[in-house]
Order: sequence, then structure tokens, then C-alpha cells
Amino acid sequence: MSVSVVVPCYRSAAILPRLVARLNAVLPDIHPRHEIILVVDSTDATWDAARALATEFAHVQAIRMARNYGQHNALIAGIRAASGERIITMDDDLQHPPEELPKLVAALTDDLDLVYAVPETEEHGAVRNLTSWGAKSLVMGRTMGIPNADVLGALRIFRTFLRAGFDQVSGPHVSVDIVLSWTTTRVGSVTVRMDRRTEGRSGFTLKSLTKHAINMILGYSTKPLRLVTYLGFMIGVCGVLLTARLIWLYFIGDTKVAGFTTLASLVALFSSAQLIGIGVLGEYLGRVHAHGMGRPTYVIRESTAQRRNAHDLLSW
Repeated sequence: MSVSVVVPCYRSAAILPRLVARLNAVLPDIHPRHEIILVVDSTDATWDAARALATEFAHVQAIRMARNYGQHNALIAGIRAASGERIITMDDDLQHPPEELPKLVAALTDDLDLVYAVPETEEHGAVRNLTSWGAKSLVMGRTMGIPNADVLGALRIFRTFLRAGFDQVSGPHVSVDIVLSWTTTRVGSVTVRMDRRTEGRSGFTLKSLTKHAINMILGYSTKPLRLVTYLGFMIGVCGVLLTARLIWLYFIGDTKVAGFTTLASLVALFSSAQLIGIGVLGEYLGRVHAHGMGRPTYVIRESTAQRRNAHDLLSW
């Protein structure tokens, strides 16, 4: 099956020629029909380098974003432009060795739709690795319920039909991994070698990763709204217990301030009622928000009607 390699490019003018050269040495052995899509998401000389490579090689396509939208937004632009039957996404900094792509392709067996590359050894520092683990395991795994969250990464391969899940996705805060989790549960992983960055610095900092995690929680989950409801119930239980205690103290004559029993009970109970009410309203708003996410109702893997139409065209 043909393959498309999508590379979001950010301030990588000096690296792109080497990246494309190494991809050119590997891709023909994977499949004769292949393409490289360079999505430039910066306003420096990276576009000139990408355009020069697209001019030199017919299988290289360069896409220039109007401004810096972010890595995942650039990825979606490239994914939508891909024509191969399989799509590989990778970084532009040569931390993802092109020579490891055959392992990724071989791991996409018939029983899988999506495969992530897991590094043999982590190529980032301790702080970055810890933040990345928190974003994957805690935010995407536990909070958002995404299976196999611990293997998520930027080097991945998936079947192009999963792209249908991106049709309704819009807005500035998008996540390729979350959308892919909506389209399939047939996910695997393969261990590959990862190299260290040789030039420049990563655009991902502790601040940007934290911001990305918050955007994912608020943009793709209604659990923060449900926490308000749970908090309301907890306060309600505490209010009932407090009321029972205050009534007991009242009857044994241990109340020092007149009217305190009634006031404290009402404050606790009405606070609980308000939070529960906000939580219920939040649930309804959350459902409206969920419809606005663009989550696909379904994704079709294949259809006999498609095969029949293709046969009719060939016969014609």
C-alpha cells in the first residue's frame, strides 16, 4: 500500500534537506508510490527550503500555513492533503530517524489501524519526560479515558480511512491523538530508536505542555463540569452531617449563639443545592459542547458499494 509522510515544519530550514534525503533513501523500499508532505508552520526561511525541495522532487509537496497555528493543526492540514493509503507523521528535527520507518510500517498488521512508535530510551530531559508522562497517563489516560495513552507519540502510522474522523474537527485547540482515539480501538505500538536533537531547541516547554494539557481537558472533556456536581453532593453530605450535629448540640443545650444552628445549616444546604444546580446545567452545556467538538458519529472502514463502483469504472 502507498504511503504518505506528513512532517510539520517549524524553524527547520537547515534540517529539511537532510531529512528529505534520508527519507528518499528509505521510502522507495517501503512502496514505489510514496510522498512527503512538508507543512511549514513558521514564518522564517523554512518555507524557502521546503519549496525548493518540492521543486526538486516530484513526490515532495510543500504546504505553507498562513501563520503559526501549532503542531497538531499543521498535522491535520497535512493529513487532509495526503493521498497515500497509509499516513506516517513524524517530527522535522531528525529525532525520528527515517531509517526506523520500515519497523513502523511492518508493525501496521491487518489487525491494527494505528501504530505508535515507542522510544527504546527517552531522548528528552527528566523534566520534559515527567511532563509528557503526566499529559499522557494522567490527562489523556485517566481523565479522558483514552486507551493505550502511555504509548502516544508524534511518530505514528495509521490507515488513511481514519482521516474521516477529522472531517468535522475545527477550532484552534485540536489534538490528533484524541481524534484518532475516536476512530479506532485497534491500536498497537513498536519500539524504535530515537535520536537526540542535533540543532536548535524544541518549541515544547513546560509552560506550553501544561497549556496543551489544560486545553485538551477543557476542549475534549466534560469531566470538569461533573466535578462541580460531585463537589455539590459532597458539600451536601457534609451539610447534612453538620445539621445533625448542630441539632444535637441544640437539644443538649450546648449552642452558644442564638440562631447559629439554623444559619449554618441553611448555608451548607443551599451551597450544596447551588453547586448541584450548576453541575446539572453544566452537564447540559457539556452535551452541547460535545456536539461542537466534531466527534464523528461513525467512520467507515470499507464498503462493498465502493468496490462495486471501482469495478464498474474499470469495466467501463
